[in-house]
Amino acid sequence: MAEFIQKLVAEIHESPKKVVLALSGGGSMAIGRLLGVEGATRTVLEAIAPYSNQAMIAWLGGRPDQFCSSRSARAMAVAAFHRARRLDPGKTCLAGIGCTASLISDRPKKGPHRAHLALQTASLTATWSIQLEKGRRSRAEEEELVSRMVLNAVATACHVESQLDLDLVEGEQIDHSHTDAPGPWQELFLGNVDSVATGDRTTEAIFPGAFNPMHVGHRRMLQIGQAMLDVPVAVEISIVNVDKPPLDYFEIERRVAQFDAQQPVWLTRASTFEQKSQLFPGATFVVGVDTLRRIADARYYCDDQAACRAAVARIAERGCRFLVFDRNMGTGLIRLSDLDLPEPLRSICQEVPADQFREDISSTEIRKSGGWPKNSVGR
Repeated sequence: MAEFIQKLVAEIHESPKKVVLALSGGGSMAIGRLLGVEGATRTVLEAIAPYSNQAMIAWLGGRPDQFCSSRSARAMAVAAFHRARRLDPGKTCLAGIGCTASLISDRPKKGPHRAHLALQTASLTATWSIQLEKGRRSRAEEEELVSRMVLNAVATACHVESQLDLDLVEGEQIDHSHTDAPGPWQELFLGNVDSVATGDRTTEAIFPGAFNPMHVGHRRMLQIGQAMLDVPVAVEISIVNVDKPPLDYFEIERRVAQFDAQQPVWLTRASTFEQKSQLFPGATFVVGVDTLRRIADARYYCDDQAACRAAVARIAERGCRFLVFDRNMGTGLIRLSDLDLPEPLRSICQEVPADQFREDISSTEIRKSGGWPKNSVGR
């Protein structure tokens, strides 16, 4: 087997693909094997092990819902891919590999032993997940299996057909998925364009959100917004966020798939409302009162009150307005009149009457309850 691994790594090094690897909780033996065969500088740009929660948050650019999950592995791979682009600008044969695992440790684990891997390129997001049978392997044996999975993922990135045997036991299987991105998504992901529209390119009214997942409250806001504004309301999903990991192609597909073909959807790189106002001047933004409160919060402007006021002024100067929905923030209903807002922002806000909307459901609670499948795509 050692000779076969060396042969596989040699084939990887013959490929023009260059990779950055981010591995947490398992798979680190793969780094040594990649570096232990001559020619590694042709393949490995960087390898990092963000092991602590703090290191993972720093690597991802935000706290994930769960540290050991397919979503986190994909976010790690996206960060690794963009790191590769910074380290080797101008190159097109680049890939990011992410791995997050929970294996045998010196403390008993109540949850399953598992590993999630992801591959990100300019055109593809791919994942591999496995739940290991507890008690069937030592820590070293679990580490060996995950390291082989990492090498197989690198081989796939490099279009090397050979794969290492994983020696799975009865009851174990690899769950694999991949999403090939259409050209416009790739241009957006690479930062070559700032927005991509699916369906009608309407911009008069925009409903920004993560829609992770879409729920009945969102649908009611769309219906009420369209009725009050008397114009079509387009959904906007930013693939980058101020305090969350960026979206990969699998996640983009999953969220867009929630809307029917008649619903206009914008995908953008506008993580702030000041940026959204640049993309959609003159638009009315449909928002919850919780979102509006953040727009006027200096914490989102590096605690710079002047920067906050300037951003609000630019939004107003571009002719943008806000249609604001009340929200229950866990301590009771919060209305527009309850917020301490600067007058330039309050003056461009219109409140939805309380008797027209009252939905306390949240996407976060749906995810916590398991109501939003972690690895499914369905229209």
